[in-house]
Amino acid sequence: MRRKNSTNNKQRREDLLSTKGVAFLWDESFLWGIMSYHALKKASLPFELIRSDAIRRGHLRNHAVLFVPGGWSSNKLKSLGDKGVSEIKRFVRYGGNYLGFCGGAGLATREGLGLLNIGRKPTKERVPSFSGRIRLHTVKHPVWEGINDPVFSAWWPPQFDGCSDSAHVLALYQKAMPASFSSDLNVGDVETGAGWSTFEDAYRINLNPARLYNEPAIIEGNYGMGKVLLSLVHFDTPDDPNAQTVLENLWNYLSHTGAQSSTTISNHDNKEGKNVIVDRHVPPLLNELDAAVADLIDFGIRNFLWFWRNPLLLQWRRGVRGLEYNTLYIMIRTITNMFRCREMQDDGKQLREVKKRLVPFITKSKQLLIRERFAIQHGYITFEQCHDPEIQKIRSELFSASKSYGGLFKEIIDEIDNLLYIVLRDG
Repeated sequence: MRRKNSTNNKQRREDLLSTKGVAFLWDESFLWGIMSYHALKKASLPFELIRSDAIRRGHLRNHAVLFVPGGWSSNKLKSLGDKGVSEIKRFVRYGGNYLGFCGGAGLATREGLGLLNIGRKPTKERVPSFSGRIRLHTVKHPVWEGINDPVFSAWWPPQFDGCSDSAHVLALYQKAMPASFSSDLNVGDVETGAGWSTFEDAYRINLNPARLYNEPAIIEGNYGMGKVLLSLVHFDTPDDPNAQTVLENLWNYLSHTGAQSSTTISNHDNKEGKNVIVDRHVPPLLNELDAAVADLIDFGIRNFLWFWRNPLLLQWRRGVRGLEYNTLYIMIRTITNMFRCREMQDDGKQLREVKKRLVPFITKSKQLLIRERFAIQHGYITFEQCHDPEIQKIRSELFSASKSYGGLFKEIIDEIDNLLYIVLRDG
């Protein structure tokens, strides 16, 4: 009887993988969701955008794989709730596969869904602010097919802690490339100059990317009958042929579905926010919001607070919340571009709600950024700590004290995200 049940379970899993596709969990992904969306569209890989409420209703039964992109794993966990967590665990236990990038990988660890018996290192024990390209040491596995030089990008990843015997390491970090960054420090420049110890004393955090050497970057394990593949590397990074190859391999490996069409959608193609094209499909209010966030990004550029690393990601100076401004800009720009490309309907209600919060947010953000720029020149400052009480007051209002988004900022991006999800899903 046991052998018969085992055979039936194996057949059930094979049927699941051969007939059903990939569910892409959108909630609490924001910028990272947009990055994954563009990468999958560019690679013509099939997926369905879903939200946590669909998971709670049992919608995963229609899919072979759950893909969770980057974003704060703690916020993703809250969005899912106990019912959503139970549904995901049931899905994987009975043969569904789980794929997580960065925050989506962190979600599957002991502190989150508990799909693999592995933890995450606390901030003081890891390199918390590494970003950019890094070489990997890989083991033989289908996901690496076609990869000759395994150099990929990691964007401020967590680090795994205590790999269990049931988790197999598919790749280890090796040497960071010279053009990568640790906090706001260029790796190649520091390594040919003063060295890391001086900066670590000044910044009071681990900065040397050599601390990542031989740390696990991609792991795979099983939860029940399902596979769990977790990557701290972003295989959705724009303009990265290696990453696109691995994405295609992952889709083939986990869902048995490869590229299915030539449909693509461009990344935002005006990364500095200049020469905005006014298209007849774009509601005037949306053009107004787009221009406002573009002006905020220009404000930071001309005050030497950030610059563009690639079409979707800024590099900012230590002491400012660059990722938040980056996220806001890319979300608005993505909606604008979708309206330019297609006939879409909007009654203006959501945009008016966004404007009510966005206009005062941008005004106060500029005040904050100028104060932060002055503070950077005159003392120790992080995005959490500053001795100027006025800076702390504005920060609390705009962002709260939370690392994982809060304050007026969170209200704004939640409102934008509701529209963005509809636009991407229908587009």
